[in-house]
Amino acid sequence: MGAIRRVKTKRRTRDLDQVHADLRSSKHLSEHKTAKPAEDLPGLGQWYCVECARFFESEYNMEQHTRGKNHKRRVRMLREEPYSQKEADAAIGLRTDNGTRLPSKLAVIEEQAAALDLETASHG
Repeated sequence: MGAIRRVKTKRRTRDLDQVHADLRSSKHLSEHKTAKPAEDLPGLGQWYCVECARFFESEYNMEQHTRGKNHKRRVRMLREEPYSQKEADAAIGLRTDNGTRLPSKLAVIEEQAAALDLETASHG
């Protein structure tokens, strides 16, 4: 038997769609920041990276983080606009507009066959 892979929840950061909501709405961000008391946060919650959703002990650590590879990668990922439900539905072939539908090829063929049957029955 192989090893069981578990998700490391200790290092888990907020998902990109949650961070997008933080960037759009200051209310959403403040709700997240006040979820834990300041005494429990590193540096009493003074230094916070919005893009990475991380608290830091000091201003120096925060500056080092913003220069780092992981922060820059996260910022690059956040530049892309998140997918909407409408785009997801369109990707799997669901239509969101209920415009006029064209008859399917099968229905057209069946109508033509029925018309031929009527013609042959009336002539024969």
